[in-house]
Formats: sequence, C-alpha cells, structure tokens
Amino acid sequence: MASEDIDRDVCKLVHGLARTLDGHVRRVADELGLTPSQVVALRELSEPITARELAARMACEASNATFVLDRLEERGLLNRHPHPTDRRAKEIVLTAEGLQRRERALELLGDHSPLGSLRTDQQEALRDLLKALDA
Repeated sequence: MASEDIDRDVCKLVHGLARTLDGHVRRVADELGLTPSQVVALRELSEPITARELAARMACEASNATFVLDRLEERGLLNRHPHPTDRRAKEIVLTAEGLQRRERALELLGDHSPLGSLRTDQQEALRDLLKALDA
C-alpha cells in the first residue's frame, strides 16, 4: 500500500474515531445536564489545578476553560481558592457535589466507551501511537 494511501486511511480512521468519541461525550453530557466541555473539564479535574493547567489538559484556550469553569462554579460544582504558591493564580477544587458529578461522568464515559471493545494492551498501544504522533 502506498504511503499516501496509508495516510488517507489513518486520517479517515482517526477522524471517525474522533467523531465517535465526541458523540459519546455528548450523550454523557446530555444525561448529566451538562455541556460536553463541562464533562471534559470534570474528567480533567482529578486534583486541584489552575485554569491554565485545565486549558492545557482540555487542549483549549484559557478563556474557553475560564468560561466552562464559570458555568461549573455557578452550578455549585467547584470553588476557586487562592493558589498556595502563586498569588496571581486561583486553584480550582471540586465541591462535594462536583466530586459526585465527576464520578458519575467517569462511570458514564466508561460505559459503552468506543474503546471498550479493545483489550487494555490495545488501548495502551493506541494511546502510545497517538502520543507519538502528537510529540
């Protein structure tokens, strides 16, 4: 198979996987009464972090992450506290309700995940290949 055929096939498959994963996140968001971006933010808030760190994890602009955080804060799912070592930054911490909603989101994301049909070693191999492409 020619290199351009492989490139085309890989691009098509990755694009299809991205659409499938996006649809899965949207279904989870609908069930939780959240937006897909809010679900992704909750997934990434496994520990106290800054908005800048969250933006990097979500692969979005800091202003977009701040908008998502504002909506989650309005819903009582997180609080912002002074950062312990950086006076200019705020640390984002999930509330008890936010932790519960995060746990439910993680459950739903795991249920019927498009990657669920792969063995763990296959999921790890896929992750490693995608990381290599992103480097």
